[in-house]
Amino acid sequence: MEQPGERAPAPGLLLLVQDLANTVDLESAEDQLRVPADLDAWARQHDLLDLSFGPADLDDVLALREALRDTCQAHTGTPLPDPAAAELERLLRAAPLLLAIDAEGGAGVRPADGLTGAAALTAHIAAGIATAVADGTWPRLKACASHSCRWVYYDRSPAGRSRWCTMAICGSRAKMRAYRSRTTT
Repeated sequence: MEQPGERAPAPGLLLLVQDLANTVDLESAEDQLRVPADLDAWARQHDLLDLSFGPADLDDVLALREALRDTCQAHTGTPLPDPAAAELERLLRAAPLLLAIDAEGGAGVRPADGLTGAAALTAHIAAGIATAVADGTWPRLKACASHSCRWVYYDRSPAGRSRWCTMAICGSRAKMRAYRSRTTT
């Protein structure tokens, strides 16, 4: 699902987080994940060919999506709501990771064996986040400050202080509202 604007996608494994969070467009109410078959198609698009989903997985994946969006909003300085933190903890508890050492002695995390459905997807997401935390890119994955948008984008600005998915749309709207509130009294 494309959002208007000029932003480049998130780098590396953060793209999976960004793409999951952006499977719903809040302004148009267009949702790519309505049934479990939509989850299967989304996973195939992201080369997660070993994942399959049943009816019970849809609610957990949608909860993961919204908790991740809230987490990305927290990267803009808005506190992570307690219910979102609790939901992430519940989902991550069911999605363990393993430390994997490669032939050169390098280390990384990967999903534990035997995970299926929402737990397997959550583990893939968690592994990507762990990598992004290690390389310092995780805090730059943000949700637009516009409450009607909340599109997840990667902040490539030098200072890392971007607040809107696109200045041309959400940023301009916010600045116009601020201007009107200052001049209308």
